[in-house]
Amino acid sequence: MAERTAEIKRKTKETDITLSLSLDGDGQFDVTTGIGMLDHMLEQLAKHGRFDLRIKAVGDIDRDTHHLTEDIGIVLGQAFDQALGDRRGITRFGDAIVPLDETLALVAIDLSGRPHADVALEFDRDLIGELPTENLWHLLESFAKEGRMTLHVRLLAGANDHHRAEAVFKALARALRAAVSLDPAAAGDVPSTKDVL
Repeated sequence: MAERTAEIKRKTKETDITLSLSLDGDGQFDVTTGIGMLDHMLEQLAKHGRFDLRIKAVGDIDRDTHHLTEDIGIVLGQAFDQALGDRRGITRFGDAIVPLDETLALVAIDLSGRPHADVALEFDRDLIGELPTENLWHLLESFAKEGRMTLHVRLLAGANDHHRAEAVFKALARALRAAVSLDPAAAGDVPSTKDVL
């Protein structure tokens, strides 16, 4: 089996990002974005998805965290798309419902090759740490688009904004783990009647 890995670099006038990803890792991570809450969410993704993830990112966060958060979503999506290759043998679909104390998050994914994001997030505060909550929605949308996947996210319960965000990223991790997993019954087939994803 070919290694399912990716290395992506993106440099613009606003951001400079280097990312490496292994889909078949054991949850090792080294994430530095300069935005503590964003680091925490990406670490949850790596740990609970059992992906090896390294991200070194700098950007114009003295102005706003929007550019850096969006570009990390772009690069992360590109890395998943690259690591999946032609998507032969994958399970394709994944979903997870994850609790975190009073919070309950649902994420469903189809690695269909067709980008779509339906992300319903509600937060009480504008910021979690120094991360604007609206940027979480934008990161997930950019990730789905560049990862060529359909992504649905719902918060089913919750009172604490930190818990809400963390439960979403843990659910995303578990759903991705299921979707990227190799299906032994598929024998390397593309999981589509079109024979292409």
